[in-house]
Amino acid sequence: MDTMYTSAALLDLHERAHRNLRALLDHCRTLSPDELNRTLAGFGYPTVRLQLHHMIGAQEYWLGVLNGIVDPDDDDTAFPDIDALEAWRAQTFAATESWLRHADAATLNTARPFMTWGGRERTMVPAHVLLRTQMHLYHHQGQVTAMCRLLDKPIGGLDFPVF
Repeated sequence: MDTMYTSAALLDLHERAHRNLRALLDHCRTLSPDELNRTLAGFGYPTVRLQLHHMIGAQEYWLGVLNGIVDPDDDDTAFPDIDALEAWRAQTFAATESWLRHADAATLNTARPFMTWGGRERTMVPAHVLLRTQMHLYHHQGQVTAMCRLLDKPIGGLDFPVF
């Protein structure tokens, strides 16, 4: 039996993941501009700001793919601080929420071909794409929290909200 994902369940996961991302962004407001942009060894995106930019940009990219838009180009310099990143997060959250509210079960659960970066066609289930974007947020949340510890600004309490 194939797993069926519902819009309501994906909306719940999306809201919970973005609640944590909002809290992470709020914590990152305690970082100075130097700390926000300090290169730390051992991370694919070497600064807190670039990690946050990547988290939001990846969700925007994959939502675009689901809408038939392949636009991997975003300019991280357009998001120089937490206020700009939070505004972008809110915009991306609202766009994803709207997409989910209008998606029926067949749209969410039926594998179909999508164009991705580099002109590659991939057959994907939209619900899996959206789930991946939420897991991706938590992956990079862990990296940002580690970076904050290295900057002597530790944060806790950002696990997937149970309550």
